[in-house]
Amino acid sequence: MNAHRPDDDAPDTAAPAPGPGRVVLLTTSHRVAPGLLSWPAWQALRDADRVLCADEAHPQLPYLREAGITVEQAAPTAEDLVDACAGDRTVVVVATAEGEPRLTDGLARLAGSGRLRMPSLELLPASYDLPGARLLDLIQVMDRIREECPWSSRQTHKGLAKYGIEEAYELVEAIEEGDRDELREELGDVLLQVVFHSRIAEEDPEAPFSIDDVAATIVTKLIHRHPHVFGDATATTPEEVKEHWLRTKAVEKRRESVTDGIPLGQPGLALASKLASRVRTAGLDVPLPAGDGIGYDLLAMAVRAEAEGVDPEAALRAAARSYRDAVRAAEGLNA
Repeated sequence: MNAHRPDDDAPDTAAPAPGPGRVVLLTTSHRVAPGLLSWPAWQALRDADRVLCADEAHPQLPYLREAGITVEQAAPTAEDLVDACAGDRTVVVVATAEGEPRLTDGLARLAGSGRLRMPSLELLPASYDLPGARLLDLIQVMDRIREECPWSSRQTHKGLAKYGIEEAYELVEAIEEGDRDELREELGDVLLQVVFHSRIAEEDPEAPFSIDDVAATIVTKLIHRHPHVFGDATATTPEEVKEHWLRTKAVEKRRESVTDGIPLGQPGLALASKLASRVRTAGLDVPLPAGDGIGYDLLAMAVRAEAEGVDPEAALRAAARSYRDAVRAAEGLNA
């Protein structure tokens, strides 16, 4: 009796070996409300064979579980993760704030060894920062500094006033020097003053306000003073925009004079230039006051500079820098 032997020419019907699987590293931004994830992220979470997270206090976990996602609290090694993906399984790792560098480095080492069939590794951002999101970090840092720093916790609006002036001048200097790195840093210092004062204002027992109130106020002001952008008004030149701005501002402030609201404590040349600008924009014919002395000469020069579109303060600073260089040259020093 002949034993049965399969036909050597018969097609191979054996099932293909299962693949090594897939690892999805799911990243989220703490600056976006938890639970607000992208559709691809939700799809990956629902289709996964396992969902792991090392941080049991991860802010996303309550929302994932509310949506019916089973999340295991686990911190697998790279080897553990490769084993978990065996059989063509998908494992989603909800990344912690640090981004799981230990895990990704371990997977990279295993892949480089060539000893294992590695699962595919996919980085899937589940939420993205919106423009301005880092401002939230600044607010959080300021909160902590205000509470824990012995110096910052004692500061008042009056105590910080001088720093606002200093930072504004340093910003102007960075602009005039054309130093981009310095400009970015000085803008940050000016922004810090706004956030710091706003944080102090939250503690006022009678009239508190927050950084959100500050932002809301300036947003409302900008919209109201740009009717040519947000309304039906028309402005085609910078001069027309300025007229809109001053006219709207006068109504808001109920000012009687074009000089109302001009801070008289600012540097003299800037003050004279600002007054001249208001006079010219309002179409007034105001002769310069008669008088003798350098003050009246400087006033006339400031008005002339404004009429020619020159900032007299900036012009004098530029000339003063040249004078400083000449002094250093006379001293035998480099400019």
